[in-house]
Amino acid sequence: MSYEYILVDRPADGVGRVRLNRPQALNALNSPLMDEVNEAMLAFNDDATIGAMILTGDDKAFAAGADIKEMDGKSQIDMLMTDSLVDRFDFAALTKPVIAAVSGYALGGGCEIALACDMIVASATALFGQPEINLGIIPGAGGTQRLTRALGKALAMEIILTDRKLSAEEALRYGLVNRVAPLDEYMDAAISIAQKAARRSQVAVSLAKDAVNKAYETTLAEGLAYERRNFLVAFGSDDKVEGMRAFIEKRRPQWTNR
Repeated sequence: MSYEYILVDRPADGVGRVRLNRPQALNALNSPLMDEVNEAMLAFNDDATIGAMILTGDDKAFAAGADIKEMDGKSQIDMLMTDSLVDRFDFAALTKPVIAAVSGYALGGGCEIALACDMIVASATALFGQPEINLGIIPGAGGTQRLTRALGKALAMEIILTDRKLSAEEALRYGLVNRVAPLDEYMDAAISIAQKAARRSQVAVSLAKDAVNKAYETTLAEGLAYERRNFLVAFGSDDKVEGMRAFIEKRRPQWTNR
């Protein structure tokens, strides 16, 4: 399928990649682009040959924010009644892991869409921030929530209230990203992580991702109960039988993802 605002490919076995492709606008996020992202992501999620996904932009910009021209002139009721970008950032609902490969600007909505992914690999040039305060608004696609959970209240407040930017190395130090690599290596690093996840049982990966995400939404007691539930579900899979037999027999497991 061809798209207008994204590029889609398979850079390695088991890995699907979605690349934002509005270079003239620094990959600013608008509704048509996000519709295409979700369509491509859902297609990869339903594809049994894909075990993990990468979301990326280009070397200059992952995404420099939401498209302000699309929002300019809209009223409070317009924003309330129309489908917003917020509704298109629910990558936690996908059963397969999504890795953001970030280079250059990841600002505003760009930072928020990266935060919505399961993991982030950054190039040394990556720059993260939430500059919405400069427009007289606040982050509206998860920034106040996901950034606070990732970094803690104090640093999230500084970033959101004063437009402080985080370099790639700062993002790594504060736990926002998984790793930082040179500009010519960051995509390979993202593909490597995606391949490692894709080689595992899709059943186990889905249950594990679901349980980890639940930790952000519940108390410890509720989270432990949810983990136990997913643990027991995994014991009903064919992949559990194969995985344990392969371990005992000292061979590589042959997953059926069932």
